[in-house]
Amino acid sequence: MKDKSYTGWQLWSLVILRVAIGWHFLYEGITKLLNPDWSSLGYLMDSKGLFEGIFHAMAANAAVLNIVDFLNIWGLVLIGTGLIVGLFTRVATISGIVLLAFYYLSHPAIVGVSYAMPSEGSYLWVNKILIEMITLWVLILFPSWKKVGLDSILFKK
Repeated sequence: MKDKSYTGWQLWSLVILRVAIGWHFLYEGITKLLNPDWSSLGYLMDSKGLFEGIFHAMAANAAVLNIVDFLNIWGLVLIGTGLIVGLFTRVATISGIVLLAFYYLSHPAIVGVSYAMPSEGSYLWVNKILIEMITLWVLILFPSWKKVGLDSILFKK
């Protein structure tokens, strides 16, 4: 698909989707930032599946845990802001996919596994994290920020 022109409905639907996901990231980051007691320790220790050892090791080392917490909070805030305002959107979108991949690998949706935090449904392989990750991939393929967002102003060709 060489033609990157969209109908008005298509363009605004992509922008609304981008902003909604951005809001989700930004709000998650701000709530963690404003809670002085927040830590990813419990989430990391609750990890199951193939990579649980890596996530448990992150939680076991205080210095690494502090770095993980910092990157998680500020990653969420910066990714969310970038998606909302359309600034460095490709970087924000790819960073969002990477962050969500870590969440997914830490808490995979597999049969017979239960986590400390109850889920809102029953999942097998596909859960909300994976769907949001795929949605970000779709946003990369249909770059609305080239027409609506600060990127369209800063990086005019």
